[in-house]
Amino acid sequence: MPKSSPHTFLLEVGTEDLPARFVSSALHQWHILIPQTLKEQGLMGEVKVWATPRRLAVLIEGLPPQQPDQAIEIKGPAASVAFREGEPTPALLGFLRSRQGRLEDIEIRPTEKGEVVYLKQVRPGQPTCQLLTELAQQWITALEGSRFMRWGDGELRFSRPIRWLVLLWNDQVLPLVLESHSVRIASDRATYGHRVLSQGAIVLNHAQDYEAALEKAGVVVNPEVRQQRIREQITTLAQEAGGWVDLEVPLLEEVTHLVEWPTAVLGSFEAQFLALPLEVITTVLVSHQRYFPVYTDATRQALLPLFITISNGDPAATPLIRAGNERVIRARLADAEFFYKADTAQPLEHYRNKLATVTFQDELGSMADKVERLTALARQIATALNCAAADVAAIERTAALCKADLVTQMVGEFPELQGYMGQVYATVCGEDPAVATGIFEHYLPRFAGDRPPQSLTGQVVGLADRLDTLVCLFGIGLCPTGSSDPFALRRAANAVITILWQGEHHLNLLAFLEEQAQAFCRQFTAKLSAADLAQQLRQFFSQRLRTLLQEDLGIEYDLVNAVIPEDQPALQSRALTDVVDARDRAQFLQKLRQSGELMAIYPTVNRAARLARQGTLGTDCLNIRAVKAKHLEAPIEKEFYAALKDILPRVQQAQEQRAYGEIVAALVSLAPIVSRFFDGEESVLVMAEDATVRANRLALLSLLRNCAAIIGDFGSIVQTESVVSSP
Repeated sequence: MPKSSPHTFLLEVGTEDLPARFVSSALHQWHILIPQTLKEQGLMGEVKVWATPRRLAVLIEGLPPQQPDQAIEIKGPAASVAFREGEPTPALLGFLRSRQGRLEDIEIRPTEKGEVVYLKQVRPGQPTCQLLTELAQQWITALEGSRFMRWGDGELRFSRPIRWLVLLWNDQVLPLVLESHSVRIASDRATYGHRVLSQGAIVLNHAQDYEAALEKAGVVVNPEVRQQRIREQITTLAQEAGGWVDLEVPLLEEVTHLVEWPTAVLGSFEAQFLALPLEVITTVLVSHQRYFPVYTDATRQALLPLFITISNGDPAATPLIRAGNERVIRARLADAEFFYKADTAQPLEHYRNKLATVTFQDELGSMADKVERLTALARQIATALNCAAADVAAIERTAALCKADLVTQMVGEFPELQGYMGQVYATVCGEDPAVATGIFEHYLPRFAGDRPPQSLTGQVVGLADRLDTLVCLFGIGLCPTGSSDPFALRRAANAVITILWQGEHHLNLLAFLEEQAQAFCRQFTAKLSAADLAQQLRQFFSQRLRTLLQEDLGIEYDLVNAVIPEDQPALQSRALTDVVDARDRAQFLQKLRQSGELMAIYPTVNRAARLARQGTLGTDCLNIRAVKAKHLEAPIEKEFYAALKDILPRVQQAQEQRAYGEIVAALVSLAPIVSRFFDGEESVLVMAEDATVRANRLALLSLLRNCAAIIGDFGSIVQTESVVSSP
């Protein structure tokens, strides 16, 4: 085939204004999907995926005119069916006819299910433009997102109605029609520019003209270029105003996908509004108006009475745009000022009494009922953690007031300020600083990557709040199913474990789950028994602990299994009685593996553990009296017994102190003796015919296993130096 110059392909899907979140998602999806499908078809090219609020586009340069021929293999019948006495059967001949194959093109290969016939063929490549027409429709319909809509009277669904379609192969229009009953959108070479800065259709002569043509029509189609322009404009305006703007925020990406021709506009508001709490002002600016606050400096501790908004209008109309935005922000801040003054006219305690009018959940009563439960639970947790009397008092007060701000006017208007306003109002009315801090921090962490609470009051009340929610919602059958978790209970359980880790709190979580399950069943009409509710919660928390160890802390899967073995309920329960200890043991095993020390004891301990399963000794026994000295026969088993007798007191002390390195040292000292016990001239037969001798030897191995089990179940560990992913 003669060589020809590379070709360019353009697909543009023109729409009504798309949500910024979908634009971001669509870009991500196409960045993965399009190169992947091109590779599958044997095509190579430079892929550029672009988007604005009114369009999604892909430009692919450097494409060949023809798809390469593709070698394919088709699985056929089993060899035993395909041939009889060396001759092809009707089954094989029928398979070849259906695939237009020849007998000489087959190959017989061994598989797990026996020998199978494979047909080897070469599929001629299609013209690239023909293939891309088919792929373009797949790329459009493959996009996923929330709240897709139908328009017209058909079934075609997309984030917003599709209004035009551009499909070009160099200078030729490729035929593609999106149909949805009476709605019919056919591909063309006409696109559309900015709503204000451009008039009428823009006819593209060649696919390569696309970016430049839209630039002239007031559309920066490349989101990276748009974002860089926004950065530069904001930085310039902030510097000229003597301030600083934080651009490492999600708002930057959002506004990038809200505009086609960005123009930064500096606006101002009255300095009197700076008397409001800083978070109130920034919430109004960012969350409600999509404005960038202008700080005095990079510490973000104080604001200037300024904001920067990104306009999608005519740059010549900047003064008018500025005035309009200033009127809007002035009204919003005036509302916030009114709410703040009205709320602070009463102490925070006043709002606590109104929680009885707010429903927590239909079957679980009001927020006042929830506060009563979590206050009692916070007191129990504080007692279990041996908190000082002053801390207990602060915890109880924090729990009593932690939801009071929910019924204030400010939080009613700006729900995202819950907790923060509670802290502000608690400070204003003279509550203890520990209480004010705890009210805010009991909501932490609010999302993945958010910081956990730092104060004791925030930690304890945060634990009580989430445990109450988990027990109550599980109790009425609202537990997560599959990927559905409408009440964010997985996040709540993750937060419980994270808070315990952060505070180094050795709290018996399992006991609290069981106690709260019983308390719930006494107070409410439960969907299941207290024992079954506790079991559900135990399994749920075990899975969350497993996930956090693997995904957040990077512990290898088999070491997580050693700490939380799925087939050993006793060791699973142990992990939940102290999740801090479970974390420490998992990290300790990881360090042992990385240093190579794990393999020094693994073979011995694992072999002993496998044989110990034949015995009757429990996994928690560390008493040397489990072995009867008078029934010891061989010198090596007597030596084994003496060594165990020597190290067991040290192991028990190390267990109490969680000094797991001492246990490993003890196991290392035993390894040579146990090796001789198993193999060589001094070795003995563990499974001896004499039942008494056999039981004694199994007891020796059980004690060794139990020493190692203080750290984890060595039977769950894979014998390798590094295990980086789950099989």
